[in-house]
Amino acid sequence: MSTVRTRLCLAAMLTLGSMVITAPVLANTSKLVIESGDSAQSRQNAAMEKEQWNDTRSLRNKVNTRVEKEWDKDDVAFDVRDKCQQSANVNAYWEPNTLRCLDRRTGRTVAP
Repeated sequence: MSTVRTRLCLAAMLTLGSMVITAPVLANTSKLVIESGDSAQSRQNAAMEKEQWNDTRSLRNKVNTRVEKEWDKDDVAFDVRDKCQQSANVNAYWEPNTLRCLDRRTGRTVAP
């Protein structure tokens, strides 16, 4: 009889213990903190980023100039290729490696 009582008591204690452990925890969230984001650290980071941006300006300009030159070169080559292929000169052919219109007989550049 005492073992049954002990078991019931133990079961009751475990049940109550599990209820205590799994009880929901409520937090007080009535306070709202809004930061403007304007701190000394953020101002320093912004100043460093601006300095980095200004330091790389000349490099960005060089890269943009190079890209523009390459684009212009390809654009001119495209126009010259069209003129070469539409040329009345049957000996003219387009050389894709050199991007020039050449004469089949002499290998010299032809003005289409």
